[in-house]
Amino acid sequence: MTSVMMDSRPFLEPLGFSTFSRGKVRDIYDLGEHLLIVATDRISAFDVVLPTGIPDKGRVLTQLSAFWFEETASIVPNHFVRFVDQIDIPQAPMKLPQELVGRSMVVRKARPLLVECIVRGYTVLNSAGWKEYHESGSICGIRLPKGLQEAQELAEPIFTPTTKAEQGHDENITFGQVVDSIGAFPAHLMTRYSLAVYRYGCDYARQRGIIIADTKFEFGQLDSTVIMIDECLTPDSSRFWPAEQYEAGCSQPSFDKQYVRDYLTQIGWDRTPPAPELPVQVAERTGEKYREAFERLTGGELIT
Repeated sequence: MTSVMMDSRPFLEPLGFSTFSRGKVRDIYDLGEHLLIVATDRISAFDVVLPTGIPDKGRVLTQLSAFWFEETASIVPNHFVRFVDQIDIPQAPMKLPQELVGRSMVVRKARPLLVECIVRGYTVLNSAGWKEYHESGSICGIRLPKGLQEAQELAEPIFTPTTKAEQGHDENITFGQVVDSIGAFPAHLMTRYSLAVYRYGCDYARQRGIIIADTKFEFGQLDSTVIMIDECLTPDSSRFWPAEQYEAGCSQPSFDKQYVRDYLTQIGWDRTPPAPELPVQVAERTGEKYREAFERLTGGELIT
């Protein structure tokens, strides 16, 4: 299998970079007023990081996020400063190591607002929202029509926030709970920004043969300004379906990590750590799906 990057620290810590934090996928380094975000090839499923990486996944996440951050900058301010492609960066005595080329970006440092901003444009059978809909007829306090089918387009996209759990699963919350958590002004802004970027991304992607069924955004505060952070409209944060194969009433093929989730469900994994290794063909096929999504959306080739 093509080599993958699971940890960027051996490449950057010897250069004097200070680790700011490590997420399920990203390694983040402190540059003072800025951060260096490196997207590794790690993949998580059902909130557990798998021991097997996905070839070129980190490059897809970084380069597609950079594309969308630039594309949507007039809609919502974001943390993106520049994509790093073998150029000198703060605190580095040399160019970025080749292993990190194409998977790194410099961003502004912001204070995260601890809410996951989920926008749904379609129903999804294996989502927490679908389960809540069948139990109560609503998602995050939003009433929906009766009798919705699997993969049915909603009349309008809906904002369905969740908690941002450091450990375990995120939980659906209402807009009122978001207001209680972070305040009315940022809550209203995050809602408006999330829906606007989702609508723009959906229109753009549909013209390129991809349906964005739902997505997740994160926001932070830079001084008093609410900005988008983390990633934007990637196969990790979104469900991408091929438009030419779309049919309401059944599950959809995808360009995202649903392929991995389906495999793990098929083998009967109970979703508790440690996660099993992925077969080579599953990891390789997932990488191909990520790259195809990138190429369809950007019209360009991945920098490796």
